[in-house]
Amino acid sequence: MERRTIVKNAPLILSSAAAFGYQANSAVRFGIIGTGGRGQYVGTLMAKDSNARLTAICDRYGDRIDAAKTKVPGGDKAAVYRDYRKLLADPNVDAVLIATPVYLHPEHFEAAVQAKKHIYCEKPAGADVAGCKRILKAWERRDPSKRIQFGFQQRFSSQYLKARGYLTTGKIGDMKLMMSYWVLGYLAPTGDLGQYGDLPKEEQQVRRWGSWTKLSGGPIVEQDCHGIDTINWFANDRHPLRAVGRGGLRFPIPYGDWNTDHHDIIYEYGDGLEGWLISIKHTAGFRDVKEQFFGAKGMLETSRSYMKLHGMTPDVRYKTADDLRDTSLVEKEESKADITGEATLAFFKGILAGESYDMTKTAVESTLSAILGRMAIETRREVSWDEMMRSA
Repeated sequence: MERRTIVKNAPLILSSAAAFGYQANSAVRFGIIGTGGRGQYVGTLMAKDSNARLTAICDRYGDRIDAAKTKVPGGDKAAVYRDYRKLLADPNVDAVLIATPVYLHPEHFEAAVQAKKHIYCEKPAGADVAGCKRILKAWERRDPSKRIQFGFQQRFSSQYLKARGYLTTGKIGDMKLMMSYWVLGYLAPTGDLGQYGDLPKEEQQVRRWGSWTKLSGGPIVEQDCHGIDTINWFANDRHPLRAVGRGGLRFPIPYGDWNTDHHDIIYEYGDGLEGWLISIKHTAGFRDVKEQFFGAKGMLETSRSYMKLHGMTPDVRYKTADDLRDTSLVEKEESKADITGEATLAFFKGILAGESYDMTKTAVESTLSAILGRMAIETRREVSWDEMMRSA
């Protein structure tokens, strides 16, 4: 699908009758499709929101359903389904959380659009180009009165929003370089944990979907997409035109097919703007997950726990070239809330208020940007956006 065929939503407001219906019931009724770890975590945040009420859960595996019933508030009273289509047909479900393995997101998103539900879909949009195109095709048939969010929660963080406001108002001057650091992890794998070793191969792979590129998109798409979405966002919601990259394995993998656990990718956006992704896994507990935006007059740094604004110091005279003290900090603001919680709160408040909001286009483009970087590493050459889009 050509970029020019993807049209933006026109501002739309829910009918007063629909908004009044939600208010009369005091909460948006929601269901969870996929009650694994992420479904339980985000589902719990949603269930604790006074604007929401859990009415249905769905998973193909009984142990995951049992976990949701005991760990997610209200899960013990929710209707239980093994088939997501039956949950989507439930008239007591207004909105749905899609927290299934990545390769299933396009199928489940398509069905949720057809069922005319409000949608909160976990990131990334899909594991490959074909899956992303399927989402865009389904999106063309959406009910524009329904709210659609994806799990790129930085876009709802108070500190990220403040930092982006500083950028757009020229606080740091003309920006030409963005950097995303996704450096984290525990110890390197030393053997197959065997948690599902007695299960059939297909079920074992589905339960450990994150280890397989076909099911998850690999570490660049499934994990690093958060940082990529952020630099796309700060580039005024543009996607990169091309990418080059290098990566590889520092440690052998006992299971799955990852071909990189460290990589650096340079994205070119045009007009001299570049975005760099630096990612390292298996860091023995060290964590450095943040973004930096370098302008002519200053620098912004964002993370899940703070926002920083750096500018010129009153005195830039240092004793020696090795004097690397940083005295440029102008402002620092700590995050006041869990940013995923801020995103889920915005989801339900927006539904109740009848606000028009749809982030499908940017979520798909950020996912495709991650796939573009993955292709650049796999081919060890520059790959353009157009070439990537023609690949499926």
